[in-house]
Amino acid sequence: MMKLKKRTTAALAVSALMLALLGCQKHEGPAESAGKEIDKATQKAGEQIEKAGDKIQDAAKGDKK
Repeated sequence: MMKLKKRTTAALAVSALMLALLGCQKHEGPAESAGKEIDKATQKAGEQIEKAGDKIQDAAKGDKK
């Protein structure tokens, strides 16, 4: 009888902890989503600018790709 009570108590405690952790998950709002999209766009633009700079340097040296 004691083992069953301890197991039930442990199962309930674990279940409560899991629910508490799931409730603490951060949900991002529209501003955070927009910020992430801006970050992605900025990253892509930076990569394109870097490629263009490399091409300009190669052209100045007389190299062609």
